[in-house]
Amino acid sequence: MAFDAMEQRRIMGHFATGVTVITTCHDDVLHGMTANAVTSLSLDPPLVLVAVDLRSQMLELLKQEKCFAMNILDGEQEAISSRFAAPGPKDFSALDIETAVTGAPILAAALAFVDCRLSEVLHGGDHDIFIGEIVAGDAREGQPLLYYKGKYARLAE
Repeated sequence: MAFDAMEQRRIMGHFATGVTVITTCHDDVLHGMTANAVTSLSLDPPLVLVAVDLRSQMLELLKQEKCFAMNILDGEQEAISSRFAAPGPKDFSALDIETAVTGAPILAAALAFVDCRLSEVLHGGDHDIFIGEIVAGDAREGQPLLYYKGKYARLAE
């Protein structure tokens, strides 16, 4: 008998995560999605991973473009996270966008970012796992936006 999915969600909700916006550009159109199923995978070579739902529009875009930026949000960017978590086309208006090596859009106000070339795609249940090799990145001082038990959270000062 399979473990109950809602119980898994409840239990894993106790694992606080950072919040990111994964971005790419396809046919000169910017695309993005909020993701917290991300992690640093390896230092040598420098790799990160992001799990993308098989139903997500971003799935095929990431496979086609073979690059993405992982934008780590700061504690003041909850509205940006919500914007990119909503279904449908994403609104990049009023956001300062930069690029680094791959051309994937980088949110200039993000707490940190890594610019990645797609290294590998693995299948994992109802998600595909995108492994990206970091080719550029940067970080600034600040506090991260967190996700805990189904809600946004922040570190105590």
